[in-house]
Amino acid sequence: MDGRSRTLTWLAATAAAGFVLYVLRDVLLPFAAGVLVAYVLDPLVNRLVRRRIGRGAAAAAALVLFFLSGIGVLLLIAPVLQAQIVAFAHRLPAYVERARAALEPLLMLVMSHVGGQDPKEISQLLGAHAGEAFAWLGTLLAGLLSGGAAIAGLLSLLFITPVVAFYLLRDWDRIVDRLDRWLPRAEAATIRVQVAEIDRTLAGFARGQALVCLALAAWYAAGLTMIGLDFGLLVGIFAGLASFIPIIGALVGGVLALALALVQFPTWGPVAAVVLVFAVGQVLEGQVLTPRLVGDRVGLHPVWIIFALMVGGASLGFLGLLLAVPVAAAIGVLVRFALERYLASPFYRGPQEPV
Repeated sequence: MDGRSRTLTWLAATAAAGFVLYVLRDVLLPFAAGVLVAYVLDPLVNRLVRRRIGRGAAAAAALVLFFLSGIGVLLLIAPVLQAQIVAFAHRLPAYVERARAALEPLLMLVMSHVGGQDPKEISQLLGAHAGEAFAWLGTLLAGLLSGGAAIAGLLSLLFITPVVAFYLLRDWDRIVDRLDRWLPRAEAATIRVQVAEIDRTLAGFARGQALVCLALAAWYAAGLTMIGLDFGLLVGIFAGLASFIPIIGALVGGVLALALALVQFPTWGPVAAVVLVFAVGQVLEGQVLTPRLVGDRVGLHPVWIIFALMVGGASLGFLGLLLAVPVAAAIGVLVRFALERYLASPFYRGPQEPV
């Protein structure tokens, strides 16, 4: 098989895999989650195996520790978050009314000059449409929370994901060995090197970015709570965890916190303090946390991550969000490898220059 045929074969296999993912996107979510959990826990299982613990027992112990840790964290923060979410739902109409009252004079002035409508009619329209919008939002949230598909998806994640993760962890070395045997012998060494680079890139980014998100969540939650912002703990945790999406997470959290501060506080001091908390958080992220915990060695640019998450979410939904970063890491490594080959080729250097 010549080079062109091999290239066409790999492209056809990639297209077929993408088609299968798209067709089965509603079924593959718990399996993809299980693969990611197994990938994260495999180093821990390997350490336990080196201590002469059986692979099956090590996999079970790692999974139990992982899920118990997650449940413990949820039990610690769930009551506070639940109380803040309920309080936020009750106060949201009042916040909207304050915002409407603050913005209404400016909006009526603009509309009166542009459209020539009566300001009283504009005010009535704003009130009516605001009520309709919140009624629709409440219906949408209730449907999402009580829908059969949502419940089925949640149950599949709770019950299928641990089972998939356990069997993958137990048989991880055998699976890797079998896949290695299936590699084309001529390119096996090259493929191993690139897979190892993908693993290094993905592990470095995921581990470092997770630590960055946890540190930012602690900073934002503590800072906003000390300021006295309503739901500061909830907004801070959301802003920190959403920072996994570079720039976008902090931007959304900052806008939400600033909006709450504007409708809650009568003076500008606490509002400026909220801005200061997010400004310091961004300095910490850009100058301290990300350089030390993630670094430039992983080779995943923030814009590339944002693009991958948007494409994954738009094409495959939540499954696409789970797979976006691993696929982005793989594509990034392969593109850099192809670029190195191109720069070392006679096609780039020219026929007269030595390779």
